Amino acid sequence: MTTLVQPVNDTKNPIIRDDLVLNAPQKPLIMGGGIVGLIVLAYLLATQHISQSLLLGIGLLLGYTLFHARFGFTSAFRRMMAVGNGQAMRSHMLMLAVAVTLFAPILAYGTTLFGGPVAGYVAPLGVSLVVGAFVFGIGMQLGGGCASGTLYAIGGGRSVMFITFIFFIVGATIGAYHLPFWTEEMPAYAPFSLATSTGLGYTGAWLLSLAIFGIIAWVTLVIEKKRNAPKMAPVPSESGWKRIFRGSWPLFAAAIVLALLNGLTLLTRGQPWGITSAFTLWGSKIASGFGMDVASWGYWQGTNAAALEASIFADSTTVLNIGIIIGAFIASAAGGLFKFTKITAGNFAASVIGGLMMGYGARLAFGCNIGAYFGGIASFSLHGYIWGILAMAGTFLALYLRPLFGLSVPKSSDSIC
Repeated sequence: MTTLVQPVNDTKNPIIRDDLVLNAPQKPLIMGGGIVGLIVLAYLLATQHISQSLLLGIGLLLGYTLFHARFGFTSAFRRMMAVGNGQAMRSHMLMLAVAVTLFAPILAYGTTLFGGPVAGYVAPLGVSLVVGAFVFGIGMQLGGGCASGTLYAIGGGRSVMFITFIFFIVGATIGAYHLPFWTEEMPAYAPFSLATSTGLGYTGAWLLSLAIFGIIAWVTLVIEKKRNAPKMAPVPSESGWKRIFRGSWPLFAAAIVLALLNGLTLLTRGQPWGITSAFTLWGSKIASGFGMDVASWGYWQGTNAAALEASIFADSTTVLNIGIIIGAFIASAAGGLFKFTKITAGNFAASVIGGLMMGYGARLAFGCNIGAYFGGIASFSLHGYIWGILAMAGTFLALYLRPLFGLSVPKSSDSIC
């Protein structure tokens, strides 16, 4: 039987396979990924607080989950805006519903597993957020993946995403340099929490959030039916219990796992899952190595100053990111799917531009699809909702830009998307 299936590289159209069976596991790669993970773990145990080792394990599970489900934010926004397919967006709503259910008591209690303080991602509302989220929305559609998508695609061997990754770091570093202009000279309002800025408390904010997620999910169903949206292509998968280890996972199962892991991250380090602050740290350290006076930047004043002086392995976001890449690598090898992909002039150029836009936009918007959208909404922050709306607007514009670089856009006439 000839079947159209969803490829690992979601910038391409669905591909033709004779079946939906995975390739044989790439055992040498699995062993190699495991060894690298153990080496990093041993180093963290010897040099860092035990929480860093736990975060490495969480990162591994995040990467494994993201890859096995092909859990995307970029593709979800693109399918919704292009053809009205809301399957992935509904999985986002489930993920957020589980996350707020976990975050509410953790934030209310206010203490981590190790006795430290807990704080959600609640950011200011202003021009910086609006511009940053919109720019990020365009960038993720050109770069071929969001922040989490970039990491798990690297783990899967998608070659062009290494280009996106490099310029993501560059953009985040430039954004950090420019951030005082956007936050201090542009109009802005104070952070707004549905829980603490309204008098609703965490219980009331939790109920309100669930209602919002339910309404959004219902709206996606209405749009999907009205536009007669094509369905998502299936993903090659194992069957039975082997599916746990070899994939693929249903989107809704992955949504629950990701929410649980984000809750565990909050309990472990006192902050939700984030990604792009580490990119800014790496880029700034590299710039400092080339003689730039990075320490004088406004971004690196106050509480951020210590991170610039310390080892990157003391940075919890860095450790999470390393874990995600290793976890995705092992997951791709378990499914026999790891391979380097072709880089063309078109996707190279799009990755450079997209990476720069995502990095810059993430700094201005106080986070990416994970830190601002997932973490912000889960923390009951209004900025998370605004981020999602503006990133969706950026996605809409990018639908007209992608073909200029040879990147596909789903069409209503497609049988699948």
